[in-house]
Amino acid sequence: MDARAHLRPLAALVALVLTGCTAGGAGVHGEPGAAGLRDPYFPKLGNGGYDVQHYDLTLDYDPATGRLAGTAELTARATQDLSAFHLDLRGLTVESATVDGQRAAANRAGDELTVRPRRDIDDGSRFVTVIRYSGVPQAVSDSDDAREGWLRTSAGALAVGEPSGSMAWFPGNHHPADKATYDIAITVPEGVAAVANGARTGERTSDGRTTHSWRSAEPMASYLATLAVGDLRVTTSRTAAGLPVVTAVDPKAAEASADLLGELPDYLDWCIGYFGPYPFASAGAIVVPSERIGYALETQTRPVFPLDQFDELTLVHELAHQWFGNSVSPESWQDVWLNESFATYAEWMWQEDFEDVPVEDSFEKAYENDENWTFPPAEPPGPADLFASPVYQRGAMVLHQVRTAVGDDAFFRIVRGWASEHRHGNASTADFTAYAEEESGKDLTGVWDVWLYGDGRPVRP
Repeated sequence: MDARAHLRPLAALVALVLTGCTAGGAGVHGEPGAAGLRDPYFPKLGNGGYDVQHYDLTLDYDPATGRLAGTAELTARATQDLSAFHLDLRGLTVESATVDGQRAAANRAGDELTVRPRRDIDDGSRFVTVIRYSGVPQAVSDSDDAREGWLRTSAGALAVGEPSGSMAWFPGNHHPADKATYDIAITVPEGVAAVANGARTGERTSDGRTTHSWRSAEPMASYLATLAVGDLRVTTSRTAAGLPVVTAVDPKAAEASADLLGELPDYLDWCIGYFGPYPFASAGAIVVPSERIGYALETQTRPVFPLDQFDELTLVHELAHQWFGNSVSPESWQDVWLNESFATYAEWMWQEDFEDVPVEDSFEKAYENDENWTFPPAEPPGPADLFASPVYQRGAMVLHQVRTAVGDDAFFRIVRGWASEHRHGNASTADFTAYAEEESGKDLTGVWDVWLYGDGRPVRP
């Protein structure tokens, strides 16, 4: 007998393993998901191969030491046969990882956490990943030098994430194209407040520590997630239509912000009148001392304001974002002008309704400002320019040119229809230009070529 015959069963077994008969199913040949979504401005942000459907974040924070311990449970659907996948996470120690209850390998390389499950995951399959992690989360400096991420305070912290800071406090697919629902439960010392997005779902105190639980039942881009921990005055009220309004205010900002906070339901009603039904199950605001953060941010359902920017126009701007940017989120960061143009145009509309400043006057003021013509709003030169003046002001001018071209009736059908058509989804510049032309029945090529993409200040017709 040929001695090699004894080796054939073993060789067959080795071949079977090498051809990829994994537990994801016979014949599956999984490949790693992409590390980054090749966003034009942040190519390494986000990850490929899966779509997160829900985040369940269980956090424990000690304000005295700044230490955060977290468990992130991500429910996702594979969009390819996966042998491994990536999560974005900055600066925290990963203690363990599981996929569908089985221990998984987890390796770090910079902000990339690579998770390799024991068994490949079939394309289309739902899977649950649990990451346990801890450490002292840090602030992140943007390309425009703004601070985001985890902003520690003497009594707690403030988490803000546009465009990439959310990776500083939980692992995830941190690109706006992958929206998900959220449950956030954070445990802090008794007497310390903790407020997140969405609706409060519970508050439980045991052994001197309180767990505050919040739920965002509508999809949210991760950069819109927020968490405010510390000495805060938390108030819950309702609009006339029954919408819960939760506000959280630092005592140092309470007196100066009280009047405007009391008018927040009226501002919401004004927005609803122009933009359509409010897209979320709760509303509100977080107001902190001016030294805490250098900008206001439209964090979903609960915008964050430094006191020195908590004014009428900024409130209108951040509330308008709940429709434009939050419910209808950008497909890539190049589409961020859609967020900011609508929010800026909302300011112009508010000034016309309540300050006797016609929208045309606001347009003329923006037109005369040289800073608005340094680049086209749909084509910022780089990441540092994503939140520069042309994205806001020239973007709003684009909308006004659409209004001029199609008339008021068609324009406001476009505004409301756009918010409705892409409610809780993502949309691109190409989606908007096509929608505006379809809804109005007009060829708007001249508007797009000159105002949206053209170089320099155009001559007024």
